[in-house]
Amino acid sequence: MEKKVLKGKIVADKIKNDIKTRVDNAFKKYGEVPTLVTIMVGDDEGSKTYVRMKSNACKKLGIENKKIILEKSTTEELLKIIDELNMDDSVNGILIQHPLPRNIDESACFNAIDVVKDVDGVNTESFGHMTMKQDAFVSATPKAIMEILHHYDIDVSGKHAVVVGRSPILGKPVAMLLLNEDATVTICHTKTKNIDQILKTADIVVAACGQPKFIKEEWLKEGVTIIDAGYNKGNIGDVDPACYEKASAYTPVPGGVGPVTIAELLEQTVTSFEKTKKRQIKKANQKIK
Repeated sequence: MEKKVLKGKIVADKIKNDIKTRVDNAFKKYGEVPTLVTIMVGDDEGSKTYVRMKSNACKKLGIENKKIILEKSTTEELLKIIDELNMDDSVNGILIQHPLPRNIDESACFNAIDVVKDVDGVNTESFGHMTMKQDAFVSATPKAIMEILHHYDIDVSGKHAVVVGRSPILGKPVAMLLLNEDATVTICHTKTKNIDQILKTADIVVAACGQPKFIKEEWLKEGVTIIDAGYNKGNIGDVDPACYEKASAYTPVPGGVGPVTIAELLEQTVTSFEKTKKRQIKKANQKIK
């Protein structure tokens, strides 16, 4: 059986080429470029790495990236910062690097982000719109997963997709996106009983539980498509690499979902910028009339 290695860099490069063109056109037209603000609290090494990668990607594509780095903070302080960014017309995207320290109400901070600037799709209003197939920014990693499936012509319609993970910004939204494209979706997690038997029926497995090598080769059937959205210490995914033997297609770790996630985040930042400019022009024209 010929295996497809679903390399994320190929997909990400395609998205980034489109972003670069749109950013260049924006600068020619408005003399401005999209602006993404990243907020990070604490000194988590993984978060530092992600922030640095996103900043480098912004720089290459001509997107302005401003960083707010706090050693420690409170929910009240973060909510005040978010409110100020919501009011700032020069800011197109607000990204809160997660996870946040335990003393901070992460959900409250996510939901404080204006939906028009919620380019990481973490607001519950954004989630609701996405679930109902309405216009909304989508959580970046789930959006990346769907883009990979589309790019490699993997049709999910009628397939049984098992999502292992239930986080509000990964497992749950990717399950809804798959359902919206006519997959039959089962959501499992690390406490699901008989998970091995459920996974044996899966045509597509999305691993998003945050536990290294959690999914075992003997749990899967021949010909399964594996999307590993896990990224654990030591560049290890949530799927045991032995599973690749049974797969017809799989995303490697690293180099699979990760690069596309960053590209999707920046693409949504550019989209936010473009929508804002259209609203501003429409408002200005109405004043003239």
